[in-house]
Amino acid sequence: MQFNWEYLIGLASFKDFWTASLLVAWLSVLTWTIGVVTGFFVALARISGPAWMQYIARTYIWLFRSLPLLVLLIFIYNLPQAFPGLRPVLSNPFWAGLIALVVSETAYIAEIHRGGLLSIDKGQHEAAHALGIRAFGKYREIVIPQAFRVSLPTLGNQFITIVKLTSLVSVISLAEILLVGQRLYTRNFLVIETLVAVSVYYVLIVSVFTWLLGILERKMDVTRRITSEQATPERLKVTPIDRSKRKIGEDVVIQLNKVRKAFGEKVVLDDISLNVRSGEVISVIGPSGSGKTTLIRTINALQDIDGGSIRFHDEDWINGEAGYSLSKTFHEDVIHMGMVFQSFNLFPHKTVLENVTMAPLYHKLGSATELREKALGYLEKVGLAAHATKYPHQLSGGQKQRVAIARALAMEPKVILFDEPTSALDPELVGEVLQTIELLADEGMTMIIVTHEMRFATKISDRIVMLEDGKMAANVTADELAKAPKNARIRKFMEQSENHG
Repeated sequence: MQFNWEYLIGLASFKDFWTASLLVAWLSVLTWTIGVVTGFFVALARISGPAWMQYIARTYIWLFRSLPLLVLLIFIYNLPQAFPGLRPVLSNPFWAGLIALVVSETAYIAEIHRGGLLSIDKGQHEAAHALGIRAFGKYREIVIPQAFRVSLPTLGNQFITIVKLTSLVSVISLAEILLVGQRLYTRNFLVIETLVAVSVYYVLIVSVFTWLLGILERKMDVTRRITSEQATPERLKVTPIDRSKRKIGEDVVIQLNKVRKAFGEKVVLDDISLNVRSGEVISVIGPSGSGKTTLIRTINALQDIDGGSIRFHDEDWINGEAGYSLSKTFHEDVIHMGMVFQSFNLFPHKTVLENVTMAPLYHKLGSATELREKALGYLEKVGLAAHATKYPHQLSGGQKQRVAIARALAMEPKVILFDEPTSALDPELVGEVLQTIELLADEGMTMIIVTHEMRFATKISDRIVMLEDGKMAANVTADELAKAPKNARIRKFMEQSENHG
């Protein structure tokens, strides 16, 4: 039997096929869009919801990934037989097909979202916490944009799957592309030619939306964006540290009282008590595993405690007695406690300037124009105003850490916590970060610095605290350290560390 090319070409202008193609496109877009939204909430419930919600989410995903879509379509379309009140909606093949597709695809899309959510580094959540950004704002501004970018290629592939699955809706008499083709070839018996036309229309729909999704993917990929530097030169306004001119207040900013923390049988903090006064710079040193990082993370509740308490500006802040609890105003007050992380934890999808302005804008600390000008001022202070329009991946490690410092300063904190701010840097980049911290010390900023840079700790600190095996082995002022005998444990440790470095 000869292939009828004239018939096939004629189908290119067949109105019913174009109407069916628009119907398939609309059905696919609605299914994908609704599925992306509902699938996200199912994924979120499975990852971070309470136990009962996680169970429901897991059950939903298991059930509807197990059921064949064809069975689900027929079941939903015939549901009005048991529940007549649903007839106005479900007797319409389009709405019945849409509901069946959404119910089924949500289960698959939820797993795609779960992969995207799990790919977000823990440090992004911790940075949001340190900036006082609550769950809704965190997911809206930080997590969802990054997770969606990671998931987008797979979500795009799922859209193509949905387009092809719409052919199953013909079983409930929806006049989509395949059903139009079936009606044609049952009349003229030109099966192959008609199915070729059906295939072309499906390929056309998939091609158009693949192109559109590609544009969206490229738009969300910040690594493709071209940025330029401003004319402002990179410089740091650093003057030599003179502790004698720096004023330390009498008021206690942070007070740790017998703080205890254990991981299983390993005690990492054993009754640690420490007072930090206004304007004071304290360096926390000690061997690896001594509890330094755990200590500093307990202060802003990135790590819970098993006992003791922490006060902030003479107010109850964190309590570890009779169960772990935070003050009622914790989320309002945590913005006054800046945090600079070992691994920077900048938001990779935002520019340098957006990283610095995001939290002040979220907390409505001023108008957008005012906060932008202040942010540029802080970037100028750390020598990075010229890089305001760049993204974190375009910066060196030292530059990233200085942006992180500017981000903390933008909240105008009363104290800044530094968690080994130079340990993730190459040796040649350490100096620029330490210079920035020296600048803050010279301006009277209250700081607690976990560090392994012993010369720097000696140079900048008003007091040096040494932890060892979870205990406070030493708590001395800079003058007391200078006068300490050479066989003192803290002196020996610092000298060994300097020699090792």
